[in-house]
Amino acid sequence: MSERLQPGDVAPDFELPDADGETVSLASLRGRRVILYFYPAALTPGCTKEAVDFQGSLGDLGSAGVAVVGISPDKPAKLAKFREKEGLSFPLLSDADTEVLQAYGAYGEKKLYGRVVVGVIRSTFIIDADGKIEKAYYNVKATGHVDRLRRDLDI
Repeated sequence: MSERLQPGDVAPDFELPDADGETVSLASLRGRRVILYFYPAALTPGCTKEAVDFQGSLGDLGSAGVAVVGISPDKPAKLAKFREKEGLSFPLLSDADTEVLQAYGAYGEKKLYGRVVVGVIRSTFIIDADGKIEKAYYNVKATGHVDRLRRDLDI
């Protein structure tokens, strides 16, 4: 399993395709805070709940100068379907080879229904305007997670 990131660490930069196949980099978001969240699979109940919660908070987060970006190992075509089905307007990025997931410590062994499996560890990072980790949350629950982030950000 990859090393877990800590507050103060430099957030690993990346360039990944979005749902439309356009490249998005973390560097392109410098100058504002970013909530970067990693989720296992588009169009599944937990990941849908989390994405819809983020979408519902976009106005408040945007007013506070915070961007939201979601990353999963799904291919861009599946991300586009997810975006359209749920009306999502923030970037969904494809990390099909899990390189970025691993760089953030969001891929490795986890328990799923009592079994140990290897996969995406639902994780979220608040990255400051200079590209450093402010907060790192690992093994988060999809339900209630966005509310916790809003509290931690005083939004």
